[in-house]
Amino acid sequence: MLRQKISFYLDDLATPIGKSINIAIAILVLASATSFVAQTFEISEITRTRLNLLDDIILGLFVLEYFLRLWCAEEKLKHLFSLYAIIDLVAILPFFLGAIDVAFLRLLRWFRILRLIRLVESRSLFPNKNEDIAILLRVIFTLFAIVFVFSGLVYQIEHPNNPQFHNFLDAFYFSIFTMTTVGYGDIMPHSEAGKLTTVLMVLTGIALIPVQLGELFKRLVKTANQGDRPNDLLKEIVCTRCGLSLHDHDAQFCKACGTKI
Repeated sequence: MLRQKISFYLDDLATPIGKSINIAIAILVLASATSFVAQTFEISEITRTRLNLLDDIILGLFVLEYFLRLWCAEEKLKHLFSLYAIIDLVAILPFFLGAIDVAFLRLLRWFRILRLIRLVESRSLFPNKNEDIAILLRVIFTLFAIVFVFSGLVYQIEHPNNPQFHNFLDAFYFSIFTMTTVGYGDIMPHSEAGKLTTVLMVLTGIALIPVQLGELFKRLVKTANQGDRPNDLLKEIVCTRCGLSLHDHDAQFCKACGTKI
């Protein structure tokens, strides 16, 4: 009974208790990310120590949550290899590998922002949002997550030996102009690992962003088409080219792209 109740509230985003728990987790993720960014700037040792303590506390809470989710899972093996569980595991690996390689652990912690995927994908957290807003939020978060994670990785790799990456803001600046292909060239990675990370960043952006924007565009076209004519004058036939699903009853060609339907 206790296991089912814990499992319900960890995944529930509709009831006040479930929503509070998941919002609290989101706040911890953002607090952790803010701590990482702050520590890339010149701050006092006291502040740095306090931020490290805060991160240790947050990490401990994430470890507790991870094992609670594993304990509550009915199919534990399937849960271990799910996307959310893998992201959670990456976020808590520093807890288990603390004595191995500090540089490696600093790279891992930037992935913690991906834990917000649960909230972005949820439709019950914001029950009044329509599908267009949901897709827009997903596009915005995807872009933000890519930029944030790769900025952190590039900073962590380049900072020790490249004075151009003085803090996270320098890496963020570099990531934005690299992903948008503007590429001023005033900040460049020097190491092989930094160059490889930059290539992966661009490829990731090319692979994910157009797909998300395309989905949003198709949804907006569909919504606009639904608003133009009453549903009883339309028929649902999905265009194989652009995805528009509502057409006139006597239509032979898609009104958006002209493809035969």
